Amino acid sequence: MNTVEIVLNSMDKVKSFVKVISKFSADFDLTCGRAVIDAKSIVGVMSLDLSKKLDLKINPKKSDVNEIIEALEPYKVA
Repeated sequence: MNTVEIVLNSMDKVKSFVKVISKFSADFDLTCGRAVIDAKSIVGVMSLDLSKKLDLKINPKKSDVNEIIEALEPYKVA
């Protein structure tokens, strides 16, 4: 399992993020404090405090890892 810190500080970013990760068969969980949600759920993502950094936990298929990390580049914490 891999973890990436991301920021989704606008509704446009949330929409594009969910669209990007939904293309992959991997499991994605977003955590903010004690809340853990399915990152492929736009309603779930919007229920989090988007003013904070979020931890994205990725459980990828073997061959998807590099492609997923590359696709997440626009959302990573700088």
